[in-house]
Amino acid sequence: MIQLIPFNQPCVVGGEEEYMQEAIACGKLSGNGPFGEKCARWLEDQLGCERAFMTPSCTAALEMAALLTEAGPDDEIIMPSYTFVSTANAFALRGAAIRFVDIDEKTLNIDPEQIQKAITERTKAIVVVHYAGVACEMEEIIKLADEHDLWVIEDAAQALTSTYKGKPLGSIGHLGAFSFHETKNYSCGEGGALIINHAPLIERAEMIQEKGTNRAQFSRGMVDKYSWRDIGSSYVISELNTAYLYKQLQYIDQINEDRKKTWNMYARELEHVIALDAVEGPHIPGEAGHNAHMFYLKSRDQNERTELIDYLKKNAVMAVPHYVPLHSSYAGERYGVFTGEDRYTTRDSERVVRLPLYYGMLEEDVHHVVKQIQLFYQV
Repeated sequence: MIQLIPFNQPCVVGGEEEYMQEAIACGKLSGNGPFGEKCARWLEDQLGCERAFMTPSCTAALEMAALLTEAGPDDEIIMPSYTFVSTANAFALRGAAIRFVDIDEKTLNIDPEQIQKAITERTKAIVVVHYAGVACEMEEIIKLADEHDLWVIEDAAQALTSTYKGKPLGSIGHLGAFSFHETKNYSCGEGGALIINHAPLIERAEMIQEKGTNRAQFSRGMVDKYSWRDIGSSYVISELNTAYLYKQLQYIDQINEDRKKTWNMYARELEHVIALDAVEGPHIPGEAGHNAHMFYLKSRDQNERTELIDYLKKNAVMAVPHYVPLHSSYAGERYGVFTGEDRYTTRDSERVVRLPLYYGMLEEDVHHVVKQIQLFYQV
């Protein structure tokens, strides 16, 4: 009997522990040490951004973005409701009002047309979420932001190495945020990065990351002591985490190739099921280069999804749903409001089924998942 195929397994390429031992030997574990610097420089080189800051999580990176854009009680922040709570929490913590808008039914990304309709004189920023590592329509969104003098923050938690018209995601808006949580393609258990694409924000970002002090300037010998200069928090990731992560960044092409192989197998072997309109598969726009973060299906409705997930579990496959729309939650109703018509957000959130996909997944396991889906739909 086949063992349960998990939805996810944290990525391990081998050798991560050697770098962690090096970090221990260096005697600098609190962060912004040699491995933290290596990870930050790697991101800067790959993205072509002004600066990268390694953070304890993507949540922390988004909180830094909210501080840097000075979001506050007089402001409104536009974002999709179909996202993780951290996207909204970062700005709700500053007292800003969240304005949730609908998604595109094909990509499940924020719909630029709905953004335009939601903009008011109080709008401060647009936060886009590149769902499943597939790019939002950034050209239209940047144009809207420029017309209304708005900040653009990319929640690219799932999207490192994905692109929009050849440009890396996370490097297009004023700010970007990545996650290195264990569910992501490249991981260190918990970790993140804030990407600065607007140079005037760098100096303040250094202070915010170091609890609001000018400690970074002190470390460079620019001041003879450091002190409290701004609001901030402890947004520095441990050197042990960045040591683990740096090994994975060195093997990123290998990880991508492995994940795309699995993603492509799903797409090829489920093509017949999708063609018969039994389910819908993921849509990748022509301008988007994706990183195979997720392969999902959309069932006909919520009841069918529940039946499919239960059937797969009984047959040794762990498939899972995804986000509950934030606007329908207790906190979402308290700190935000849905603007415009909810045509697709709730409907599609009830249909999404995420299939197992992780580094090192066996071909025979992919075949088993596909076979069970075919049996469920009797095709």
